[in-house]
Amino acid sequence: MKRTLVIGDIHGGFKALKQVLERANVTEDDTLIFLGDYVDGWSESSHIIQFLIELSEKQECIFIKGNHDVWTEDWLSLGSAPDIWLFNGGQSTVDSYSEYSLEELEIHLAFFEKMKNFYTDEDNRLFIHAGYSSMHGPEKEVYSSNYRWDRTLWETAVGMDRKLEKNSKLYPKRLLLYKEIFIGHTPTLHLGIDKPVNKANVWNLDTGAAFTGALSIMDIDTKEFWQSDILPSLYANEKGRNNYIVKLK
Repeated sequence: MKRTLVIGDIHGGFKALKQVLERANVTEDDTLIFLGDYVDGWSESSHIIQFLIELSEKQECIFIKGNHDVWTEDWLSLGSAPDIWLFNGGQSTVDSYSEYSLEELEIHLAFFEKMKNFYTDEDNRLFIHAGYSSMHGPEKEVYSSNYRWDRTLWETAVGMDRKLEKNSKLYPKRLLLYKEIFIGHTPTLHLGIDKPVNKANVWNLDTGAAFTGALSIMDIDTKEFWQSDILPSLYANEKGRNNYIVKLK
């Protein structure tokens, strides 16, 4: 049976990605939607990108661009390596590309350049890395960086009164635009939860794979989900982004 599966922030954890694809019994009939932040953190960022390039040749994949992906794209394209990026996982990405040829780097750059800012399916479900601030939806967003950095959408959903009816004038207009919204970017660990979290009509799939959590994959229709082992157990000799957890970048 054909499924659509959504995957949270990977952050260089290739071992975790392989685990969740296996545990969810993913086949070539399934559509995979990745919410971004494939890189920066654990040591296998470049391996993930190569794997995803090859995977997309076998089955339908939709790749959303995250803030860390923009940093890596800028580095591959312009050689730009700001300290804030290097300190927040970027150095591990740079290191993972040390043996790549110029031709291989160009292929990976093209992959980053083709990533989507957001995606809406035929059932009016939105997939975006972080969020958007416009009351008219991401199509009307003034600052495209909000697709990859905005936390107010998630904070709005988390802080809502559960008793608030959709026909109330107080109901956030941004949330009425879509049947469901799937995001990453802000680890659910900040709520003390290590699984995908649903608030209002927003599903957060970032279960902290960059830090001490696991990687998650979810069937968007049934809401059944699968998780990898926690990343520190898969990369016992590495720290991921745990040195920088307080910075939340």
